[in-house]
Amino acid sequence: MLFICYPKCTTCQKAEKWLVENGIDFEKRDIKTDNPSYDELKDWYEKSGLEIKKFFNTSGLLYKSLELKDKLPTMSTEEKLRLLSTDGMLVKRPIVVREGIVLVGFKENEWKEKL
Repeated sequence: MLFICYPKCTTCQKAEKWLVENGIDFEKRDIKTDNPSYDELKDWYEKSGLEIKKFFNTSGLLYKSLELKDKLPTMSTEEKLRLLSTDGMLVKRPIVVREGIVLVGFKENEWKEKL
C-alpha cells in the first residue's frame, strides 16, 4: 500500500500513526519531494470515484495564492489534473493507494471500513 503524505502536516502524522497502530504495512512517499505525476493522478482520480475537486488542497497557501477557487470551475478535468501534477502542495493529503482503493484525506471511519 502506498501512503502519500507531507511529513509536516499534522493530519498526515495522525494518519500515519493510525496506520502503524492498526498494523497496516505501507510505503511512505513525501508529496512535496516526489510529486504525483499526471498519469498517477488520473489513475487515482478514476479509481477513487471522487470529484476532481476533492484532490485539491483547498486550505493550502499555493491554492489560495493562485486564486484557484475562482479558476477551477472553468477548467476541464484534464487541465485540473495537469495543474495538480505541477506541485504536490496543491494536492490534498494524505492519499492511500491500495489495489482497487484510493482514499483522499484522513477520515478514520472510512479508513477503518476500507483498509
